[in-house]
Amino acid sequence: MKDADILNMYKSFVPFAAQLCGNACEVVLHDISNPEASVIAIENGFNSGRHIGSPLTDLARDIINTEKYKGQDFVANYSGVSKGKDFVSSTFFIKNGDRLIGLLCVNRDLSAIQELESAIHHMKNQYNIQQPRSEIRETLGAPVDAILHDLISNSIEEAGVTPKFMSMEDRIRIVNKLNEQGVLKMKGAVKEIARQLSISEPTVYRYLKSN
Repeated sequence: MKDADILNMYKSFVPFAAQLCGNACEVVLHDISNPEASVIAIENGFNSGRHIGSPLTDLARDIINTEKYKGQDFVANYSGVSKGKDFVSSTFFIKNGDRLIGLLCVNRDLSAIQELESAIHHMKNQYNIQQPRSEIRETLGAPVDAILHDLISNSIEEAGVTPKFMSMEDRIRIVNKLNEQGVLKMKGAVKEIARQLSISEPTVYRYLKSN
């Protein structure tokens, strides 16, 4: 098959990909046989300011000169820049046998994302919102049963021993720690402690008295 025939097969893919990805996504088809006017199809060219007849980029020339296309079919998610804007770019290598004949490039303009990130950063500064402290944790909007379960299971986890292998002293320490935290004042606490520690409810009360 002739090189031109292969490249023509990709021309209809250019508007399809652009429609699929949106206006901030530029899709470009290059014919590398004419480096000074390589662009033979383009959609959303306003993003970079290019048009049909625009030349190969510096990266495209480097790919050709260093033969980076050998042994791989594409390079993806690298940085691009044009008109003071940043892009995330990807290039698919179009070959006729082992020969590189064209490039299909997709360039995603990051301007809107960068503006949003800047606005969010500005809002965080205005409201003095910092990264939350990892050593302090609060359960919000959970039912009492769930909060109770988590408080007890966290205490057991901190002990570093599963209830099956705990000594009586381990269980006593956990029960008394939960009592100091006020957990036993919560409705159903004794029952839940007994369940998670695999002991009886009277045993929980006995552990409290042993302190």
